[in-house]
Amino acid sequence: MSWTDSDVASIQKVAAGIRRRVLDHTLANNGGYMSQACSSAELLAALYTNLVTLGPTGSPLVPPEFTGVPRVGTGPLPTGAVFHGDPAPHLDRLISSPAHYALVIYAALIEVGRLEESGLEKFNRDGSTVEMIGAEHSPGFETTTGSLSQAISQAGGIALARKLKGDTGRTWVFMSDGEFQEGQTWEGLNAISYWGLSDVRVIVDVNGAQCDGPMDRVMNIEPLDQRVGAFGWEVKRVDGHDIPALLDAGHSSSEKPLMILCDTDPSRGLPLLQERFPALHYLRFTGDDERAKYQKAFEGMTQ
Repeated sequence: MSWTDSDVASIQKVAAGIRRRVLDHTLANNGGYMSQACSSAELLAALYTNLVTLGPTGSPLVPPEFTGVPRVGTGPLPTGAVFHGDPAPHLDRLISSPAHYALVIYAALIEVGRLEESGLEKFNRDGSTVEMIGAEHSPGFETTTGSLSQAISQAGGIALARKLKGDTGRTWVFMSDGEFQEGQTWEGLNAISYWGLSDVRVIVDVNGAQCDGPMDRVMNIEPLDQRVGAFGWEVKRVDGHDIPALLDAGHSSSEKPLMILCDTDPSRGLPLLQERFPALHYLRFTGDDERAKYQKAFEGMTQ
């Protein structure tokens, strides 16, 4: 496929807005998952503006207050899926797996007009659904993904139920590469392939970093494309910051479940982060001097 300059520019604008918004929040709160925003901004921008077909919300939504955990007799509780619009058989579902990317996902929802901008003021506050680690009631999340890697199994179950009902919409999963260090990921891949769930599409932020350091120093997962392919999946590997390549991969046809491995840079758009290598997982300033450097970087970011 060919993509217009307008297609690419609109995704670039959303991606730049995600990075800027997450850094702004990090500066205001002395902490944030900044490297995740740097690496995944184009992925989430492409998902929310182009790849995933979601229902409209009408206007940006204000996140509701937390109403309690599920228990017998309470009936269905609202989930963060409301930020993806009303469900329908022909529409897609988007399951976000790495719950620590929540701030980045909230920023993406604001940038595409699904979450009210003021909703981020409730981030990590008592009684709020705008949690630091996304849960099933958090904006953009419809399941609690628990320990990393549970969402791939949940998405498999959702996709199988949709197939049995005759739904035509796809089930998308947004994942991080650290989840391939977990056994449940591979069980999920095997089950999805076994049941022939070709409407499952997974997009992975392969940024090579996790909380304990570089992936290849903690537990190497490469060659990831060959390993996933051995489980019966169609695999495409792209530069995660190359928007036309992302769109080509996401819109490609496949008779198998499709995984898009997106090689990304955890300091993309904010090269200052490289000064912290290999400790990139969470940005908390060491003092006023470092904070001032990031403030200057923020002021130089594209509006």
